[in-house]
Amino acid sequence: MRPVIGITCYVEPAAYTVWETPAALLPYDYVRQVERAGGQPVILPPAGDPVSVIGRLDGLILAGGGDVDPGRYAADPHPNTSYIRKFRDEAEFRLVRAALAAGMPLLGICRGMQVLNVALGGTLHQHVPDVVGHTGHSPAPGSYGRLPVRLAPELAKIYDAEEITPAHYHHQSIERLADGLVVTGTAEDGTIEAVDLNEHVRAVQWHPEVDEDGPLFDDFVARFRSARRGG
Repeated sequence: MRPVIGITCYVEPAAYTVWETPAALLPYDYVRQVERAGGQPVILPPAGDPVSVIGRLDGLILAGGGDVDPGRYAADPHPNTSYIRKFRDEAEFRLVRAALAAGMPLLGICRGMQVLNVALGGTLHQHVPDVVGHTGHSPAPGSYGRLPVRLAPELAKIYDAEEITPAHYHHQSIERLADGLVVTGTAEDGTIEAVDLNEHVRAVQWHPEVDEDGPLFDDFVARFRSARRGG
C-alpha cells in the first residue's frame, strides 16, 4: 500500500475554465513528486478540524505559501510582510503540534520550514534582502532564484552532493533557531536553508518540488517506511 501523505494547501481566489472563485489549491508539483516517490497524496485544506485526520495519515508535508503572522513570534509586521492568512496559520500550527506528538514523519517546504521553526519557539527574518543585501532568494514575482546551498552530511547523503543549487522563492527565513532544530543547509550569505528536528522531521527553505528529480521526496517516503517498521 502507498503511504498516505497529507499536504497542506492555500485558500486563494482562483480562475479556471469559466469560474473565478475562492479555491483550496496547491501547485501540482507537490502532488507529482509525492506520487512519483511512491506516496498517495491527499490535500489538506485549512478547514474544519485538520488535526482529526492525523490518525489517518502516514506523513505530513507543510507546503509553501504566504507569510506567517509575525504576532506568533511577538513581532510587528514588516512593510514587506504579506499574504498573511491567519486561518491557515491556525490550522497548520495545530497540525504540526499533533504530528510531532504522534511521531509522524514531517517535511516542511519554504513556508513549512518557517511554520515549524515558529511552532517550536523560533523567530523569523521578515525580509531577507534587509539582512543579506540582495534579492537572490526571491528575484522577481513568479521567478525562482538559483543560489548554492551547502549541505550537512545528512542532506549531502540524500543529494549525493555537498552543495546544490535549488530553486528559491522566499523573502523570509529563520532568525532565531528554535530549540531542538539543527541546521543542515546554509546559503553562502548565511541564510539558514534546511533544518532537522530528528530523523523523521526535516524542513527546507527552497522548493524541491519544482525540479524534475526529487531525492528529498524519495527520502521522505523511505523515512515513513522506516518509521512503520519501527526502525
